[in-house]
Amino acid sequence: MIHLIATPASALMLMSQCIAKGLTPFQIVLLWTSLEDEKGNLFHSQAYSRANEVGEVDLEHASSLGGDYVGVHPMGLLWSLKPEKILTKLLKRDVMNNPLKVQLKLYDSDVMVTHIAITTPKVSLTLERWYVAPGVTRIQVKEGCLRGALLLPPGEGRFPVVIDLFGGIGGLIEIRTSLLASHGFAVLALAYLDLEYFEEDANFLLRHPKVLSLGIGVVSMSKTAETGLSMAIHLKQVTAAALINGPNFILDIPQVYRGQINQPWLFSPHSLSISTLGLVELQRIFEDTRAEASETFFLPIEKAQGHFLFIVGEEDMNVNSKVYTEQATEQLRRHGKNNWTLLSYPGVGHLIEPPYSPLCCASRISNLCLFMHWGGEVIPHVAAQERSWKEIQKFLRKHLVPVVTSCLLEEQIFLEIQKQ
Repeated sequence: MIHLIATPASALMLMSQCIAKGLTPFQIVLLWTSLEDEKGNLFHSQAYSRANEVGEVDLEHASSLGGDYVGVHPMGLLWSLKPEKILTKLLKRDVMNNPLKVQLKLYDSDVMVTHIAITTPKVSLTLERWYVAPGVTRIQVKEGCLRGALLLPPGEGRFPVVIDLFGGIGGLIEIRTSLLASHGFAVLALAYLDLEYFEEDANFLLRHPKVLSLGIGVVSMSKTAETGLSMAIHLKQVTAAALINGPNFILDIPQVYRGQINQPWLFSPHSLSISTLGLVELQRIFEDTRAEASETFFLPIEKAQGHFLFIVGEEDMNVNSKVYTEQATEQLRRHGKNNWTLLSYPGVGHLIEPPYSPLCCASRISNLCLFMHWGGEVIPHVAAQERSWKEIQKFLRKHLVPVVTSCLLEEQIFLEIQKQ
């Protein structure tokens, strides 16, 4: 009798083991995965696999012979998910109450993909994949001008503390926040970009009884990486900033801090390009301005006392993040600074998200009514997401946690994950 086993059936997004049993030795089967997001958008992926000599397909070891990916990729059916409606991004807002419900179905290999909807699978099961571990608590924060969500790991603490700025998607996005909290960080998710408020945020966090008060980490991407960089420059509380595909200057809106106004760069409209698919590419729109700019236009990164982790996708079609990061690190070098690490990934696009997130190479920006080209190639992009996630955590622990506490914290995190 054919059956599917998922261990565990309900777990963090980062964990999975799935085995099909009861097949004929060396039988080829089609594994089909689908899910529906909070807006009702459908995503699906497929892989053809051959059973071993005892009639099992173990995704930990079995190679996909074809479909949406090829080779041995235990999480391939998740990261290769594609939208039925083109240019739709998979986005999860409610991380605390509802998991992603992933349908896994097994079919004979001769089933036509176009007939999947009307074909009964040999066997199926539903997996629950959460962005938050059991025991993580979420506190809605409304104090003074502060608006956000504070997620705390289980236990008494004290925990290293991080501010998470997800990017210019709109609203409060907590998928990275909740995963960091699930791995032992106290994390404040914020949606706004006003630098004047961040000093209040920093002081609020360091007063919390469950956090370590050695310093604050910042993780930010895209437009918010500009804010993360500015925080590291102006706020002594920020001792570690992970900046993902961001500029080293002010974009769009003037930045105000303690009465000083930093003007944004003006872009060159003629440098905006539209691809043959009708996608907007912003990669070159600041190039004319950048070539003519004096050094005063760039954020004074050399004034920062903390440490930087720059993460760059070399196929970023949204901003020229590779060039901007090279300029920022050269600025640090000229001032005798070595407080930075650069991770630069070929074939990787703009939206570098937590591990096993499907590559979104293009999507609609609702407030601009534009279809934006983010760039990236599937295999290098998903590999970079997995590697950079580990590096972000290692970087934050190195600069936010004393050595003895770090060892104890890692042991506690390991035990908590083993319980799930």
